[in-house]
Amino acid sequence: MRFTRIIIIAMAMAAAALAPAAAQSAKGIDLENTLYLDVEYGRVVIEMRPDLAPNHVTRIKELVREGFYDGIVFHRVIDGFMAQTGDPTGTGSGGSGRNLDAEFSSEKHVRGVVSMARAQSPNSADSQFFIVFDDAPWLDRQYTMWGRVIEGMEHIDAIKKGAGQGGAVSDPDAIVQIRVAADVRE
Repeated sequence: MRFTRIIIIAMAMAAAALAPAAAQSAKGIDLENTLYLDVEYGRVVIEMRPDLAPNHVTRIKELVREGFYDGIVFHRVIDGFMAQTGDPTGTGSGGSGRNLDAEFSSEKHVRGVVSMARAQSPNSADSQFFIVFDDAPWLDRQYTMWGRVIEGMEHIDAIKKGAGQGGAVSDPDAIVQIRVAADVRE
């Protein structure tokens, strides 16, 4: 089973390399503020929102360019709510080691929004983020929203869901790779 997963991930990486950044640019997308997040099921395109969370977007891009997220699992996935990733330990308690001050906005947490996970302190977001499956208004003005999925949400929908209220996933799906679209060369 592990061998099959490795082959599927390799195929996803090969397919991702063939996706033309020029096509995204032709659609009027800001390539410097667009992420290509590749999962086993396909490519997810995320539009980052530096107008809402400039410090978070800057930090996410730094981590992406370091390759920090490549291979990290979706450790917490709650059906009908969200998929969370960004912890290099895969436990939900790890991060990059640098907390960010909250940048809350009036934007709504609707399907496809990408937002920072955090502990109880509003200024405890680090590298973990989540993508909401459905509208989650109770998160509004409580979590820093820094982007939204503009293509490929069906690939996030396909991620393995966790069990119980905590959403812990056994044998979780992983991020194959994330790249800033401006850095993708054809």
